[in-house]
Amino acid sequence: MPSQNKEENAFNDSYDVIVVGGGHSGLEASIVSANMGKKTLLITMLVDRICMASCNPAIGGLAKGHLVYEIDALGGAMGRCTDKTGIAFKMLNSSKGAAVQGNRAQIDMGAYSEYMKNLCLKTKNLDVIEDEVVDLLYNQTNSKTKQFSVYGLKTKLGLMYEGKKIILTTGTFLKGLIHIGLQTHKAGRAWESANYTLSDTLSKFNLKLDRLKTGTPARIQANSIDFDKLIPQYSDKAPTPFSYKTTKKLKKQNKKFNPPSRLCYITHTNENTHQVIKDNLASSPMFNGAIEGIGPRYCPSIEDKIHRFSDRDSHQLFLEPQSIKEDIYYINGLSTSLDINTQKKFIHSINGLERAKIIKYGYAIEYDFVLPTQLQHTLELKTVANLYLAGQINGTTGYEEAAAQGLMAGINASLSIDEQEPFILRRDEAYIGVLIDDLVLKGTNEPYRMFTSRAEYRLLLRASSSDMRLMGYGYKFGLISKKDHKAMKFKKKQIKKIIQHLSSNYFLPNKENLAVLTSIDEGKISDKILLVDLIARSSMNIKKFDVLVDAFKDAPEDIKQEAINEAKYYRYIQKQTIAIKKMKKMLKQKIPDGFDYKSINSLSNEAKEKLTNTKPKSLFDASQISGITPSDIDIVHIHLHSQKQG
Repeated sequence: MPSQNKEENAFNDSYDVIVVGGGHSGLEASIVSANMGKKTLLITMLVDRICMASCNPAIGGLAKGHLVYEIDALGGAMGRCTDKTGIAFKMLNSSKGAAVQGNRAQIDMGAYSEYMKNLCLKTKNLDVIEDEVVDLLYNQTNSKTKQFSVYGLKTKLGLMYEGKKIILTTGTFLKGLIHIGLQTHKAGRAWESANYTLSDTLSKFNLKLDRLKTGTPARIQANSIDFDKLIPQYSDKAPTPFSYKTTKKLKKQNKKFNPPSRLCYITHTNENTHQVIKDNLASSPMFNGAIEGIGPRYCPSIEDKIHRFSDRDSHQLFLEPQSIKEDIYYINGLSTSLDINTQKKFIHSINGLERAKIIKYGYAIEYDFVLPTQLQHTLELKTVANLYLAGQINGTTGYEEAAAQGLMAGINASLSIDEQEPFILRRDEAYIGVLIDDLVLKGTNEPYRMFTSRAEYRLLLRASSSDMRLMGYGYKFGLISKKDHKAMKFKKKQIKKIIQHLSSNYFLPNKENLAVLTSIDEGKISDKILLVDLIARSSMNIKKFDVLVDAFKDAPEDIKQEAINEAKYYRYIQKQTIAIKKMKKMLKQKIPDGFDYKSINSLSNEAKEKLTNTKPKSLFDASQISGITPSDIDIVHIHLHSQKQG
């Protein structure tokens, strides 16, 4: 393949980092690289639709909420924008432990996008231009190993920009194809132009691409809904913000978080709804073979749900307002690609929606993505230097997953320019680490969505501990202020002090103490118990804590609450911490030159081949190889240990 001559190109401008795509991933990548002092360019098709919530009007949720807190702790924008534009906050799984709770907020879609657009336009070192990228400029650096290096790009307007690092965050726009019944439209989002050139450029790099599918439901006019027939869903009375900046500001003003509170509603499909859909499955591109891409297993279309769960008489639907005005509602749970007449029929069969006026019909969209096992953990491609991918182009689904990747790509691109060590979060450090590790090592053949169950160290990765886990990194990169970092260190020190007190002091079953337990409605004890185990009870709260732990009753409430959370998981965390220390020590182990992987019968042939060809120098290097699993590492470690013993 001939290389493109850099000297022949007359660049319109040069940048350190160029970000392609203004969605949730591109926004975070742009902001973070600019805030790290890099001259940054964001190229997006429509500036007025930066960070548009093209699917559901909500941020956060189970596991996704953890990602938002982590993005915020690292200096990202999603959390504070959600706090500013949220119109209904609810803590999901509130009856369960802190590790699996997930904060979720309905957002005013227009206000969210406007906030993020203005943030871009006001950010120092960041230029924004409305245009479409049609090609990448590159050199082939090694014809035998098929290695490439990008150094710029071309746009539809005929402009050329030089970039030290380029981050593609193209979402669903690569060869995007919308399906509504038997109709198809080339679009990346209704009704925005798809990009039909960049996929071909990526194919020139010998990258493996495939197709995925996602969908969205109809939107309906509020004044056509019979709300009396629906079940109202209320926001939390004491909502929780996402951003530490929001909390800090409220503390300073001595105020509580009090965002607007708009109602959501529940209704259900019924037998008539299901029959209409069953009678028209032939017109569904999901069932007639028109759609090639694989859809999200955990967020299926309504026709897919009815087909897969044929024994169900109904499915729950959530009506969610798209703005503070409550003039348009999104029907969560009713994603579809059926034709418009069928959509009308089944929507009008639903309780409360009999006279619903449809403003926007549901559709499915399929698009190209790059198999993420071709990425390094930095999100730079293994065979294309200086080119980073983030968001749905890597096979994920969800605003939060996209934003997390964009943040990490922006940080790593900036660090690489400065010739600094890459920033790679471990699985025991963050959900972001789990997300990227899963993509790079396991890959995906369906839209990847974050769940708490994916994180084996989720007890350590509570949303409420995100600042203590990650803010130090944000401070190191210049994304967190010295004052905020100092406040976090104080909080961390105080919690550690409380836990040390709780884990070294006993609560005795004397007459006075038993009376205290009775007074706070706690069960009695028959033997001495460490305070940490007493505070670990599921019924424990701050009021009871103040009675039992008098020494810290004057501590700030957020510190006491996090200490209670820590106490609830104290015994489990101790075990996980020991396991993590062993893992870190194990991964440092060197692998001697010429180590014979083929002699290890318990390794798969694929693992043997990859390890033999890659020749990793340590177990950590081996763990970074695509397709090498933790069990493979354990097996190699055992054999290394046995050789050493022998």
